[in-house]
Amino acid sequence: MKVAVIGAGNMGGAMARGWARAFGGVSVIVSNPSTCKLDALRDEFPDISVTTDNADAARSADIVVIAVKPWKMQEVVGGMRDVLANRCKTVVSVAAGVEPDEIERMIGGDEMPAIIYAIPNTAVSTGHGMIFYTASASTDANRCEQMERLFAPLGVSRKVELRQMSAGMAVASCGIAYAMRYIRAAVEGGVELGLRPEEAQIAVMQTLAGAVALLDANGTHPEQEVDKVTTPGGITIRGLNAMEEAGFTASVIRGLRASR
Repeated sequence: MKVAVIGAGNMGGAMARGWARAFGGVSVIVSNPSTCKLDALRDEFPDISVTTDNADAARSADIVVIAVKPWKMQEVVGGMRDVLANRCKTVVSVAAGVEPDEIERMIGGDEMPAIIYAIPNTAVSTGHGMIFYTASASTDANRCEQMERLFAPLGVSRKVELRQMSAGMAVASCGIAYAMRYIRAAVEGGVELGLRPEEAQIAVMQTLAGAVALLDANGTHPEQEVDKVTTPGGITIRGLNAMEEAGFTASVIRGLRASR
């Protein structure tokens, strides 16, 4: 299986790095208009092929991942239209808000590829990403199974209805930034309480990793784990109540709603 990644920016680069770290049976070629990012990829992963010619990259690929800004999609797809108009290929777009039917119109013609609209987050570069995806009406189940195999080394993937994609984007793709802001805030609080910055960051990161591990191992709801560490009259419940008085839960939900 050969994958072409069109665009070596934050998301395209993250996906290429994730596949390069994990795959032995899949070859990756990355295309980008400038060579600086391509050189960085090659220095890190010498087995990755690179080019500045999008159509050339897509021509020999089974799966073409288009990782460019939404307003660049028309231009980029137009430049590869003759190559993409092939029902044997699968086109994966990670351009936020550009839905499968729009991509079909951009490609045009009778020979339409399978089209997948995916929203990953940048943690795919480490194999711990979250990917929501949906497929065009003409994409069959075998192609979706192919996507599951392709996305597996990047993290966890979930196929959803098109109407759910914006929610997935808010929770997972934007959610990386929100999680980072929580980490930053907790580190700053730890420093105020007397920890050194590096000590506070290690503690916060390990605590978050531990929280995820508990939920994963126990299959519990977060509030069940909260109950285990909140004793009557204790410091944890006082801290939680102070956060809620400051609007913690409401702020998180408002932020997610604003991200749709």
